Amino acid sequence: MKSALPKVLHGLGGRALLQHVLDAAAPLQARRTVVVTGHGADAVEAMAATSGAVFARQMPQLGTGHAVQQAVPLLDDAATTSLVLNGDVPLVRTDTIQALAAACDGRRLALLTVNLADASGYGRIVRQGDNVQAIVEHKDASAAQREIREVYTGIMAAPTAALKRWLARLENKNAQGEYYLTDVVALAVAEGMAVVTSPAGSETEVLGVNSPKQLADLERRYQALQADALLEAGVRLADPARLDVRGHLQCGSDVSIDVNCVFEGRVVLGDGVRVGPNCVIRDARIGAGAVIHAFTHIDDATVGAGALIGPYARLRPGADLGEDVHIGNFVEVKNSTLARGAKANHLAYLGDATVGERVNFGAGSITANYDGANKHRTVIGNDVHVGSNCVLVAPLTLGNGATVGGGSTLNRDAPAGQLTVARARAVTLPGWQRPAKNTPR
Repeated sequence: MKSALPKVLHGLGGRALLQHVLDAAAPLQARRTVVVTGHGADAVEAMAATSGAVFARQMPQLGTGHAVQQAVPLLDDAATTSLVLNGDVPLVRTDTIQALAAACDGRRLALLTVNLADASGYGRIVRQGDNVQAIVEHKDASAAQREIREVYTGIMAAPTAALKRWLARLENKNAQGEYYLTDVVALAVAEGMAVVTSPAGSETEVLGVNSPKQLADLERRYQALQADALLEAGVRLADPARLDVRGHLQCGSDVSIDVNCVFEGRVVLGDGVRVGPNCVIRDARIGAGAVIHAFTHIDDATVGAGALIGPYARLRPGADLGEDVHIGNFVEVKNSTLARGAKANHLAYLGDATVGERVNFGAGSITANYDGANKHRTVIGNDVHVGSNCVLVAPLTLGNGATVGGGSTLNRDAPAGQLTVARARAVTLPGWQRPAKNTPR
């Protein structure tokens, strides 16, 4: 991967490769999940710790069979079936591995296979009639065997007791001096155990990652799957190829999403939401009928129904906007609540503020919420009008219906229903002249 980061920790669709695999396996409710680690083991184990997995270390790394050997002491003897997955094959589907486990049923060796138009480099499934006899690696295959299009994906399910027995008998008499997991097929055949196959749903779900180029290819395949699912659900995508879902995106009816939008974490878009181009939305809930204009960034925020946001707006964590709120271009909101109908249409900052209904917050105005050591809150009542270019020095309260004159720097409360102005009086100096530049000598 040309990276200091362990391969299985590289991201795909907002999650580590390994996390995808763990998430796919979770619904099977295995008695125990064992993650075999090697390179970068500490980092991998730290990431996977919350999954409830236990860990076995493979030091040194001597092949796939050797990796599974490390898990043997941790396998639950009460489990009739052991499922072997690959941490760098992230898009395998839950229903695919459920079908594989069912094909094993604790009595057969089951291999996950896929048919490829170009099977170069893959191990071929060699059959006698319908019975699998062996997996032959591409480099060892005859010309006739290379015509076989059914290949082994590296994923299998085996009777636990038999798998332990076979792993103990693996040998490393090969050019690489490694222990191959695929050798268990010949051991199963020699014992007379049935070796069956279960098909993968597509080539995409069994593709592995071994380079940045392959990771990028898989990312686009993953995003195409997300786009297809959204289109199938009725979402209007301006261009399915220019969408990135790096988490979970839930959409109501009649949602439209323009190009180059990125959704991270968990995002919920209500009915009729429109998202303009080049928006980044993370961990947010957007109410029905809201419009998110171009180049808006939303992070850990809530937007009420019918709100208009952007363009070029930024909603930071803790922003909670009510119905019909307007947040315009170059307005930033952080840890603040805005009640129904409040507006901040241009070039403003609202931090640590509680804003009432129908407030108009003028262009260039800010809540000065930080004194250099602590944050303080500004409370703005209903129907308040804050003029342009005002500084509200928190802690501060503006009463219902108050008006703050443009250009004011306010450091005391403003009473309800009155005009408060806090600015220097304009002075004109007769006879004053602007300094002139010195004449060069």
